[in-house]
Amino acid sequence: MTHAHHRPPFRGDHVGSLLRPPELLAARDDFAAGRITADQLREIEDVAIAEVVRMQEEVGLAAATDGELRRESWHMDFIYQLGGIQKVQDDTIRVAFHNDQKSFEWAPPSAHVVAPVRLEHTIFGDAFSYLRDTVSTALPKITIPSLSMVHYRGGRSAIDKSVYPDLDQFWADLAATYADEVRRLHDLGCRYLQLDDTSLAYMNDPAQRQHVAEIGGDPEHQHERYIENINLALTGRPGDLAVTTHMCRGNNQSMWAAEGGYEFVADALFSRLEVDGFFCEWDDERSGGFEPLRFVPRGKRVVLGLVTTKRGELESKDELKRRIDAAAKYVDIDQLCLSTQCGFSSTKEGNDLTPRQQWDKLALIVETATEVWGEL
Repeated sequence: MTHAHHRPPFRGDHVGSLLRPPELLAARDDFAAGRITADQLREIEDVAIAEVVRMQEEVGLAAATDGELRRESWHMDFIYQLGGIQKVQDDTIRVAFHNDQKSFEWAPPSAHVVAPVRLEHTIFGDAFSYLRDTVSTALPKITIPSLSMVHYRGGRSAIDKSVYPDLDQFWADLAATYADEVRRLHDLGCRYLQLDDTSLAYMNDPAQRQHVAEIGGDPEHQHERYIENINLALTGRPGDLAVTTHMCRGNNQSMWAAEGGYEFVADALFSRLEVDGFFCEWDDERSGGFEPLRFVPRGKRVVLGLVTTKRGELESKDELKRRIDAAAKYVDIDQLCLSTQCGFSSTKEGNDLTPRQQWDKLALIVETATEVWGEL
């Protein structure tokens, strides 16, 4: 039985993905090799998820996720389940990730639109239902990739011209498909939904805008198109469903893909996107300053991603408070919250830190938020 909750996002919140326990990764390998059945894998996932839910509640978080423990990656597991989408290994679409120590080029399978986009079943419906039945004090939160992620990587070239000669029809179908998914998740009891959207952060990076131009997109206005279509998908959503969006510049084994502050998208993003809260990455100088917060209208919250999931060292509470104060120069402190800048394990491999460091960071967020705002 969950307690009464304020509307999310919460003062101390988190993005969603958690480090995969080694026994779960081993079970996934066993399943891939045919050594265990799908049911056996699910049982191992269930046990691991029950444990991370208990830990999230123990550190005092008001929202709990399943850590995305059933997924290989934060977004593709969802996108490949949309009707009309085919998984294609396209080595021409490469994503370059790097940090100060290492870099690698990744050519993940990409999603091609080969038939009209539609919803064939409630994606992650079973996963949400299990989470809903497992939480005791926290509000269950589910994360799904934003609909812009279906388009961003491949653009026009990944959408069959014979199916969608005109992209307007593609966007209309995609928005309707997402609206259907949102409704179905709400019917299962979901009251906190997060749309993960790296594209809206990537568009701040001139190098990413150049990539968009190269694949035939409109680098100056593509983010506005995305915002319009996300709004379309959320039109008429139930009043008791809180929706947030999370935007980062890539998170893969402690590396990133893009840089730059939020200035390019900030005006359209904060003033037009119809969500309750924005999870934004501000864990290092790559993320720019807090100036874009001046566009945040009343009634919306911004969750400051000041605690990094890319390294294990624990942030200082005083430094976090100092940065919250710095952000409050541009938007009322009452509209701010605190979280990690991203998940701990956007892909199954996870970032370079230990489970202990992960939980210490989440506990630090709860403690700091309670001291700054008085309650979560």
